[in-house]
Amino acid sequence: MNTLTKAPSRSMRPYTGSWLSPFDRFFNDDIFNVWNVNTPATVPSINIREEKDKYKVELAAPGLKKDDFNIDVDGNVVTISCDKEMETKKSDKENGYTRWEYDYSSFSRSFSLPDYADTDKITAKYNDGILHVEIPKKPEAAKLTPHKVNVQ
Repeated sequence: MNTLTKAPSRSMRPYTGSWLSPFDRFFNDDIFNVWNVNTPATVPSINIREEKDKYKVELAAPGLKKDDFNIDVDGNVVTISCDKEMETKKSDKENGYTRWEYDYSSFSRSFSLPDYADTDKITAKYNDGILHVEIPKKPEAAKLTPHKVNVQ
């Protein structure tokens, strides 16, 4: 008796970050899913930490440059986005082939800030693949003290 095993569908496997050709997907996917080129988008991980006088946002985005980022503030909503185009050309005339790859990637992350965040004084630095964004709190935020509420 032969045992047939089926590879997990694309949605069940981790995204590898590259577009697979139909031939690669033919050998890895279900035959009915070969021409489906909808690959999931990757979104950088983000950490948000609240400190006494500010919020710190860290976004993991290696391989980019500081000029690749857009940080927009609309009211109390901060949006961090990036659009990156990359083109790679390689040729080997001796072996008779040329490779020309074009890659476009983008992401956008938005989050809401409380009213006491000072959105006019936001600063950002990009260092070692991490975008560091600091959002100071307004002085009146210091007057807010944490307290417990009793349940009755």
